[in-house]
Amino acid sequence: MRRLTFPRRMRLGHGRDFTRAYAGQVRRAAGPLLVFAVPNGLAHPRLGLSVSRRVGIAARRNLIKRRLREAFRLQQNELPTGIDLVVVVRPHEPLPLEDYMRLLTGVAAPLAERWRKRGEGRA
Repeated sequence: MRRLTFPRRMRLGHGRDFTRAYAGQVRRAAGPLLVFAVPNGLAHPRLGLSVSRRVGIAARRNLIKRRLREAFRLQQNELPTGIDLVVVVRPHEPLPLEDYMRLLTGVAAPLAERWRKRGEGRA
């Protein structure tokens, strides 16, 4: 079993990665989250977070980001490979870690499937 870590290679760190995900126009709402997805050509998923000041004070935003990163870290083996996920957080009260885990896994597979179908349509 692989160690569950969250190294830099699994993070989206450049604005161009976020722009590429938004431009792909494959998105899905999951509770207070809006998740964009785009293929990345890698053997693992990557995560990017967008949490605006509208979500709340810095402590609330940071708590939500920590929980989302942890949910991604714990479920990285269950998420589809080769996909970038950009999570846009809408204003809400912080949820328990288990809820974020459920939301992420519930939305990642359908988004990856939409990209797979798009690829088949072009062949």
